[in-house]
Amino acid sequence: MSTLSERILKAGAGEYVDRKVDRAYVHDGTGVLTLEAWQAMATGEIYDPERIYVLFDHITPPNNSTTATLQSELRKFASSRGIHFCDVGSGICHQVMGEGNALPWEIIVGADSHTCTLGAFGAFATGVGATDMAAIWASGSTWIRVPETIAINLEGKLQEPAEAKDLALTYVGTLGMDGATYEALEFIGEGCRHLSMDSRQTLCNLVVETGAKNGLFYADSITVRHLGKLGHNVEIQEPEECRYRQEQTFNLENIEPVVAVPPRVDTIRPVYDMAGLHIDQVFVGTCTNGRYDDLFRFARLLKGRKVKVRTIVAPASRDVLFRAVSTGVIGDILKAGCTLLPPGCGPCLGAHMGAIGEGEVCLSTANRNFKNRMGVGGDIYLCSVATAASSAVRGELTEPEG
Repeated sequence: MSTLSERILKAGAGEYVDRKVDRAYVHDGTGVLTLEAWQAMATGEIYDPERIYVLFDHITPPNNSTTATLQSELRKFASSRGIHFCDVGSGICHQVMGEGNALPWEIIVGADSHTCTLGAFGAFATGVGATDMAAIWASGSTWIRVPETIAINLEGKLQEPAEAKDLALTYVGTLGMDGATYEALEFIGEGCRHLSMDSRQTLCNLVVETGAKNGLFYADSITVRHLGKLGHNVEIQEPEECRYRQEQTFNLENIEPVVAVPPRVDTIRPVYDMAGLHIDQVFVGTCTNGRYDDLFRFARLLKGRKVKVRTIVAPASRDVLFRAVSTGVIGDILKAGCTLLPPGCGPCLGAHMGAIGEGEVCLSTANRNFKNRMGVGGDIYLCSVATAASSAVRGELTEPEG
């Protein structure tokens, strides 16, 4: 009997395999590097353009003429080769790929470390570098060492104001930033049935912060219903008896709001321990917490109130933005005094649209708080959407409301 990763890759842990890639994608940053590497290989052909995606999300709209020129070259290349292309404003690559472009049993490779997000759909999803991606463009396949698996056993149900983000930061804190290096995190247990697809994507998104190769949920009735609405008829993935390298159990009813203290994602403290911390900016969005459920929850907590610190919100995709506009969510966010950015990564990587200055503190729903990530000399504290909302209203780090 095998783990889900072993079943998808059709080999046992520790084996090296060459496998056809079902979907491969790059963004505006890694796409430029991949194109250079592919041209150096001099193959002249894209093996299967139907499996390849180029999605602009990292520095969009472009922040200067150099960026604009590089994006223009990549845009023209994608068009000339018949590659799937999503331009400025479409949204974050992982989110867009998760809107009907990722299915159970698939092998999905992205030139970005948070490709693991798509494991929420029962796929083996992992990130690679530009050279490996160029080889996939040329051959349609890649090599993988089948990872050992750590089981993340979930019991019970999250109790408000705790969210999936708090659970994600908690398991990262438990395992540590290198505690699952080149391993798979497999989310199992009856607690999974209480988690939406949005929450599952949040949980899979952060597995790379433990050093993991990938993270994944079994496709269940929730997955089937979700993908059915997107036009896909898929079947449930039934778990088998298998051997895990280790198992970590989390009772979701005991999860509490937490923050990750810079400069490490695994330095976790309860929000109440840090309450009153001065903040200069609140950022809600990214491939971790920019989905509709996140914006809905944020708007609900802000409704009828005003933020006391600059607060920036970036929907994860155009579809998310459209839904949030049509349901009044964006209106409530704007009325509260927040600034809305176009769909994309926004200030997460510190390129533009929300970078912080030296000595400034940002409370962010993103996934990384490394030194200088959002701006030289600034500090980033990672938190849930509920914590971000309460803190924006108070103007300081504040425990979220139940």
